[in-house]
Amino acid sequence: MDQPTVGILHPGSMGAAIAACAAANATAVLWCAAGRSTASVARAEQFGLTPVGTLSDLLERSDVVISLCPPAAAEDLARDIAAHGFTGVYVEANAISPERASRIAELLEPAATVVDGGVVGSPPVRGKTPTLYLSGPADATARIEALFAGTAVKTKMLGPEVGKASALKLSYASFQKTSRVLVALAVGMAREHGVDQELIDIASRRTESYLAEPEYIAKTAARAWRWGPELEEAANTLEAAGLPPEMLYAAASTLARWNDVKDDSELTLTDALDRLAQP
Repeated sequence: MDQPTVGILHPGSMGAAIAACAAANATAVLWCAAGRSTASVARAEQFGLTPVGTLSDLLERSDVVISLCPPAAAEDLARDIAAHGFTGVYVEANAISPERASRIAELLEPAATVVDGGVVGSPPVRGKTPTLYLSGPADATARIEALFAGTAVKTKMLGPEVGKASALKLSYASFQKTSRVLVALAVGMAREHGVDQELIDIASRRTESYLAEPEYIAKTAARAWRWGPELEEAANTLEAAGLPPEMLYAAASTLARWNDVKDDSELTLTDALDRLAQP
């Protein structure tokens, strides 16, 4: 199979690391530097991505485009790509509802071929090996599978229907992210009454309890700016299925109290709990 030129849209910590893995089986991995932050520029340089001046340049040169951005921006970004008449393979890898993934496919097809993707796991750095679940046309998903062959990004096919990968991603996120929000609330409540260490001691006697890992609360706070919108997408998906969405909407609302500490790696557990109690 030929080595394609790949374009990565909005390379954040996950997108840039995944793009770097794709570089192993690509002619080049491009990104558009126009209007991006200095942090994005530094990240792209760190992962060896090739800058281009405009989105048009990226789309004209790319056979495959990977979209990894905040969920709320996914549809508008796809609309921009459609307006440019992109004709390659578009990997919609954002944490969005199956309904939104289908709308994006309608925007881009038939000019482009849309592959629905869902990343489960941490960015592929320092030994981490996330899985990119794929659903969509068989030839296009096979092409993406080949793009990541032999890299730290594992791939798994889920079938030809766009929306399956998004549904799996949000199903997992509903538990994995909301459970950490519940940990923050439980530890915050216990701290107010001076029994937080006792709570952690109880949890540590149980196997695999997030309550036994309160240090993760600060990491949750730093990621709240993107986890919150992701849980809103998951809540929308529950509602579309006739299931009660209120718990996930509430978790997203709780996460919003931490929006001003975006990606703060210096945040402490005490700081995070203080911000949760006094937004």
